[in-house]
Amino acid sequence: MTAIDLGKYQKIVAQVARPTLQGRLLDVVGLLLEAGDCRSSVGDLYEVRSQHSRVPVQAEVVGFRGERTLLMPLGSTQGLVVGSTLHRAGDAATAAVGPGLLGRVVDSLGRPLDGKPLSNCEARVPLEGTPVNPLLRRPVEEPMWVGVRSIDSMLTMGRGQRMGIFAGGGVGKSTLLGLMVREAAAEVAVIALIGERGREVEEFVNRTLSRAGLMRSVVIAATSSDPPLLRARGALYATAVAEYFRAQGKQVLLVMDSLTRYAMALREIGLAVGEPPATKGYTPSVFAALPRLLERAGPCEGSGSITGIYTVLVEGDDMSDPIADSVRAILDGHILLSRKLADRGHFPAVDIPASLSRVMPQLVSRDQMALAHRVRELMAAYAEVEDLLAIGAYKGGTVPLFDEAILAMPALTRVFCQGSDEPVTLGTAHRELAAALSAPAETMEGS
Repeated sequence: MTAIDLGKYQKIVAQVARPTLQGRLLDVVGLLLEAGDCRSSVGDLYEVRSQHSRVPVQAEVVGFRGERTLLMPLGSTQGLVVGSTLHRAGDAATAAVGPGLLGRVVDSLGRPLDGKPLSNCEARVPLEGTPVNPLLRRPVEEPMWVGVRSIDSMLTMGRGQRMGIFAGGGVGKSTLLGLMVREAAAEVAVIALIGERGREVEEFVNRTLSRAGLMRSVVIAATSSDPPLLRARGALYATAVAEYFRAQGKQVLLVMDSLTRYAMALREIGLAVGEPPATKGYTPSVFAALPRLLERAGPCEGSGSITGIYTVLVEGDDMSDPIADSVRAILDGHILLSRKLADRGHFPAVDIPASLSRVMPQLVSRDQMALAHRVRELMAAYAEVEDLLAIGAYKGGTVPLFDEAILAMPALTRVFCQGSDEPVTLGTAHRELAAALSAPAETMEGS
């Protein structure tokens, strides 16, 4: 009996059953491409060849409308013509990671921006990450010092914590981030610059971060001129890179500047595909995506962890902004930067009474916690009496707590003021704070 070559017939059947990898461009409306004859799934990557350029435009499938496939371009749509052919180019929902990313500056697609070839990044991971069983998360129990007196002493952070920095424009947010990245006790720093000006990317990498800080960092840059899909992808890619290093047992610091720009990019995408707007034009999918992104940080099984620091732009210094309000409810704490302090030249302009670290009580001793409570009490009291002092309406001795606050504020201000090139060593912040409180107390006893 003659043997039958089944392999040959299997190849024929596979070729017949294989879905078409081509499509046809039907419409281009703003940020949205509509195509037909595409047998695709959300996240697939296609290339559209223009009649005026040899360089194809890449586009990602973001949804469907009836028989039509909706795609968003990862570049300019200039020169695209209705009827152009689409070719499937792969899966955009994965990203290349590896140790070769350390010390490099790349874009949202993993392409190097520093003019050097990228190597040793063979592994591919899903951009959306893998959900973590909440019962398998390790608690946040170990302090993480960032070299900033006001944060280390009053808003102590822990490894695996997710902290938000809420600030308007021009209050020293980027300078504070640079100091924290340089001095934080982390093995790897992953920095996502989402929607920033191109000039600010260069300035942050070459000046604020410094060469020493860059060598243990990965910088993912998606500037404001990039399409919204690239800006949104930048935040996901940075988180995926941080997850890769966490899986290697590394202590990772993930810095995202800014989370608001990520939300704005999602809003542009949602509105383009026809999603109805909700609060301030933000679509419902934006508020669903924020917790999915933020919950990926933190400690997991094993020794690795991701400590997340996310900046949130507060329009008009209004903390009731929908993105700020939603993010504050998800994170493990928030640091509010005050424009009033920034205008006085007070750096970092941390509004301590309005800021909070939810994990601080389980990270520091009872004495340190009591000291922080006492400082908060004095600063809140001074805020109440400050306007009366300005117009000369307060008489000393009327309220003992106000008198203590007035005496303590100069020393506290000196402690919390800090130059961007003056990091604080481990444990120094608490000692200096205790000394600042003891001096006014001795003065009152002497008087």
